[in-house]
Amino acid sequence: MRAVIAEDSVLLRIGLVKVLEMAGFEVAAETGDAEGLLAAVEEHRPELALVDVRMPPGFTDEGVRAALMIRQQHPGTAVLLLSQYVEERYAADLLAAQSGAGIGYLLKQRVADVEDFIDAVRRVAAGGTALDPQVVAQLLLRRGGGPDPLSRLTPREREVLALMAEGRSNGGIAAGLVVSESAVAKHINNIFAKLDLSPADGDHRRVLAVLRFLDGTR
Repeated sequence: MRAVIAEDSVLLRIGLVKVLEMAGFEVAAETGDAEGLLAAVEEHRPELALVDVRMPPGFTDEGVRAALMIRQQHPGTAVLLLSQYVEERYAADLLAAQSGAGIGYLLKQRVADVEDFIDAVRRVAAGGTALDPQVVAQLLLRRGGGPDPLSRLTPREREVLALMAEGRSNGGIAAGLVVSESAVAKHINNIFAKLDLSPADGDHRRVLAVLRFLDGTR
């Protein structure tokens, strides 16, 4: 798979190139600003774009705006945002721009755990999600007092769905909640049923359920 990297910190960018190459990706281009990112995606049509949230010239939301353009113009390109801090507004905006490709939002400190980071990168590139636990927690805090589209879920089912949003497998969810994988599978099937996701949606139901969960936090 081809990937492009947009990160203004040269040292971190070099590290990301090495990590992606370790994961079997071909890094087609690397850049330090949003303009270079958009040009690289247009030229190389990568399967994955790894994007810093804040880049030159303003160091505000240049990366997010570029990521939104990628979602619109190149819907087949998965996007993984990296941020120094939890900025849930940016995560919510990007997740709302559904394109069918994978999506992720991780804190940069996660890069230090190379094995977990590579797992997240591969998951996003394959069309899944990878949300930092702190991002999920912040999105949950934003839930307002209006009608809750997830009101039919039990507290345990919400816990399972939140862990699905982080991108955890059934085994990972089971370990985190100290329950059996069969119990997790039962909860997930209940979630699908309560969110009106039919078996016809196939494996994509997992992503659809996560997107509905995140949409409910907006």
